[in-house]
Amino acid sequence: MTDNEYVVERVLVVVAHPDDVDFGSAGTIATWTDEGLQVSYCVITDGDAGGFDPAVPRSEIGGIRQAEQRAAAKAVGVEDVVFLGYPDGRLEVTLDLRRDISRVIRQKRPDRVLLQSPERNWERIYASHPDHLAAGEATLCAVYPDARNPFTHLELAEEGLEAWTVGEVWVMSRGTDANRYVDVTEVFDRKVEALRAHASQTSHMDNLEDMLRMWLTMNAQSAGLAEGRLAEAFRVIDTR
Repeated sequence: MTDNEYVVERVLVVVAHPDDVDFGSAGTIATWTDEGLQVSYCVITDGDAGGFDPAVPRSEIGGIRQAEQRAAAKAVGVEDVVFLGYPDGRLEVTLDLRRDISRVIRQKRPDRVLLQSPERNWERIYASHPDHLAAGEATLCAVYPDARNPFTHLELAEEGLEAWTVGEVWVMSRGTDANRYVDVTEVFDRKVEALRAHASQTSHMDNLEDMLRMWLTMNAQSAGLAEGRLAEAFRVIDTR
């Protein structure tokens, strides 16, 4: 499949927590919105188990992180952010979750869905938060077979939502299994801005920019890009 064979106008990003999309793909999102693609986010939890300041009441964290995600989205040109409100740290691949993601797919009718990998990363445990794995698996189930099957989750049809087939899936990758790389060198500052918007998560990280440059440089090297370039890595799957 090449870009000439499949026209993409709308993209839906599905992730477990606020900031997941920005660590994994904010640079790529910035390039897509610059190209005129319509990008929406679906964030499954409010990230209410996150944060590092014990003085902030737990009851306030969800609202704080929602606001941070909306600000981060604007940094890369995204205005449409949906929160599903599932509890942070307790995500499971349930039929309810599959249905709720399918609902968003049928509402947004994306040509492309970007999601987290459902496969555990044995080299880096932080990339395999159980919520990430569950979000990736549930989203893949929603892409196929749920959202495209008019006889799955009949309550969605009763809501007036017609079946929708997503043509391609982009899975956030650690690089070793990637088959697509996006050069994000020119939008790196916007990726950093998006992540800094998540102040409850990143304000203590003095080395954030250096860490990102290290990751993205390794991706660029794997892609065979010139020295000094930065890239995000994905595994792209034809789901038509």
